[in-house]
Amino acid sequence: MTKAELKEKALSLPLAPGVYLMQSRDNEVIYVGKAKKLKNRVSQYFIESAGHTPKTRLMVSKIDHFDVIIAASEFEALVLECSLIKRYLPKYNILLKDDKGYPYLRMNLTQPYPVMSIAARVVEDGASYFGPYGGRYLTQKVIDTLRQTFKLPGCGKQFPRDIGRDRVCLNYQMGNCEGWCRGTPDQADYQERIRQVCSLLGGNYKPVAAQLREQMLRASEELAFERAAQLRDRMNAIEALGLKQLVTAGRMADTDAIGFAQTEAKACFAVLHYVDGNLLDKDYEILPRTEDVPEAVSALMKQYYLSRGAAPKQILLPCEIEDAELFEALLTQRFQKRIRIRLPQRGDNARLAELAKKNAREEAERITTREEKQRGTTRLLQQMLGTEQPPRRIEAYDISNLSGTDIVASMVVFSDGRPLKTAYRHFKLEELDNQDDYASMRQVLRRRFAHFLAGDKGFEIAPDLLLIDGGLNHARTVLQELEPMGIHIPIYGMVKDDRHRTRALVSPEGEEIGISAQQSVFALIGSIQEETHRFAITYNRKLRSRRVKGSLLDQIPGIGEKRRAELLKRFKTVTAVKAASLQELQSVLTKDAAMAVYSFFHQEDVR
Repeated sequence: MTKAELKEKALSLPLAPGVYLMQSRDNEVIYVGKAKKLKNRVSQYFIESAGHTPKTRLMVSKIDHFDVIIAASEFEALVLECSLIKRYLPKYNILLKDDKGYPYLRMNLTQPYPVMSIAARVVEDGASYFGPYGGRYLTQKVIDTLRQTFKLPGCGKQFPRDIGRDRVCLNYQMGNCEGWCRGTPDQADYQERIRQVCSLLGGNYKPVAAQLREQMLRASEELAFERAAQLRDRMNAIEALGLKQLVTAGRMADTDAIGFAQTEAKACFAVLHYVDGNLLDKDYEILPRTEDVPEAVSALMKQYYLSRGAAPKQILLPCEIEDAELFEALLTQRFQKRIRIRLPQRGDNARLAELAKKNAREEAERITTREEKQRGTTRLLQQMLGTEQPPRRIEAYDISNLSGTDIVASMVVFSDGRPLKTAYRHFKLEELDNQDDYASMRQVLRRRFAHFLAGDKGFEIAPDLLLIDGGLNHARTVLQELEPMGIHIPIYGMVKDDRHRTRALVSPEGEEIGISAQQSVFALIGSIQEETHRFAITYNRKLRSRRVKGSLLDQIPGIGEKRRAELLKRFKTVTAVKAASLQELQSVLTKDAAMAVYSFFHQEDVR
């Protein structure tokens, strides 16, 4: 379908809630979304002035046709959207990288000797399930630690069937198991330990430790010192687990704080799990940077909790999302308990949310390389300026002079956000004997792009962006100079604040774009401005120093640039040359040249 046909079909949709499925020419579902009013939402995709992000524009360009499913309510549309995203995994939806689910620890308490195992999901089979956990490795670690702490079997034997059949295994010899295959301790002791395990998995480690302490004291009073020592070791092991309790992100968490943060290239979705205000664990997911943070948080949160099969009593958000109330109702219905989703503003909950954001920021920073940050910054700059491509090569220009003399210009080049010093160039302004920054800038840019058009070495690469030290009039001056040459490159003046830092960029048309809100772009433009100014000032000082140093020597007949340099290399200053004897001068120059210098400074003595 053409874009006009897609728009016409969208405008014919009802003002009803539902779900829409954008599809490619190959009938692949590339995006799934929900809408309170299908007609209004879907038609926005095909309106030129809708202000779409680059990602949305790319997605729209791939749409060949779309389908809609009308729902009875917005809540029903949300449920359907979640289901379809999980089914199709659309390319342009924000997705968790691995929707593998979160495993549970399963224990069938109806058996005489219950054993712990890993289960992918909760099944109505009469067994008890604990979790979910972060992955199979972590779940197995929980099982192994509990077995070792409570000295439960891990050999695969079935009890009571295998009691007395074989000799005890290595786990008993190593002290990791009580040797249940011997028949002692008995089944009652085994069942008691399993109850303690279940209590610990339920988040109640203190009652378990207290019970073991009581048993230990009783054994000590009965002079059963070996058993008392065993109970003491088990109690100490459980207390050492404390609030860690190996149940990371299990069902007992009462609060989850969601954090979301971005670098120039990466984003991180983090979830901190709390019990009674104590941090249990952290889950996080690294994703590409997104342009719509609320949409990303909403999409990731839905996938996270629905795939885990568990949710806490309270979820703290990092930002306001559109369908928080609907998703709260969905979670409450799904898990049969009251679940609240909040955006905290103050107090303890705000502190937890801020900590989640800090964790997300640290993970995103850790995973983002220096090169990714630099490329990400240029992409941000592209979005701010609305250019067709990221400005990988940026050239900046500045004029430097002293009271209208030694007028010079600098051309500084940044490539992928880093200074490319081999491409820096100096310009000594010609036929200008007074301070005129506009005339100076016109001459510099005219000369630079004349070299470009001629294909001269060092100037043969065109920049993606021109930055001019100065404001609107400087940008307009450069545009007026380059347009007749057929050069069409984005041009922006660097507008400074009262601390002489670039606070905004201004186009020749007068559009001013503030950059201080984007820290990475602000830092990049600031470093470009400082480097351009430094390079121009350094060259200006070098010329002025050379002119001042060599002014008197230039007046001596027979002393050219080479001999002047030799004199200054030997004597350092003109004053020292003047004070030198004829013999000292002859150690550097020929006899005639030395006499010329000596005569110039000692005319009365020569007479």
